[in-house]
Amino acid sequence: MTPAKSSRTPLTADDWSAAALAALERNGLAAVAVEPIAKTLGATKGSFYWHFSGRDDLVSAALALWERRDTDGVIAAIDRARDDDDRLRLLLRIVLSAVVASPGAGAIELALQPHASHPLVAPVLARVTRRRMSTLEALYAERGLTSDEARDRALLAYTAYLGHAQLAHATPDRLPKGTAFTAYVDRVVESLAA
Repeated sequence: MTPAKSSRTPLTADDWSAAALAALERNGLAAVAVEPIAKTLGATKGSFYWHFSGRDDLVSAALALWERRDTDGVIAAIDRARDDDDRLRLLLRIVLSAVVASPGAGAIELALQPHASHPLVAPVLARVTRRRMSTLEALYAERGLTSDEARDRALLAYTAYLGHAQLAHATPDRLPKGTAFTAYVDRVVESLAA
């Protein structure tokens, strides 16, 4: 839960967006509602309307934050590793470790899936998926796979990521813990990178 700010510190649009994203992650798109989020932030609806014209603007801002943090940020980290001989393994290790090791990681994707046709969610979800798949395809192509092989392997890796997110969310006890988890991620990465 996002902590309330001091009444002396004005809330920013980013504060509202982060709180909306946290609400979406916990309870889905319907949880992105002005009054409950204002209460969580210790704010008034007036503060909300200072930054946003309505709920749709808040939903859009939360989705933009998710895209920047969980897609742009991860892709940028992989791009910064240009000298790394195996950026594919690095990417797989980052995303699989985050999904399994961090409570709630991957939960946003799961929360968005039932709303994949929603007019605000659909374009963002499609864009994020395209960018992630494109990045994976490029990394597989760097390893010498043909475009068809790279596309197929990228699809397998991305579905493995989504499946891990679902498993970590629904039945976290089914996943290994501690050093067994690290060894497990290593085996999965090797399987997907082979």
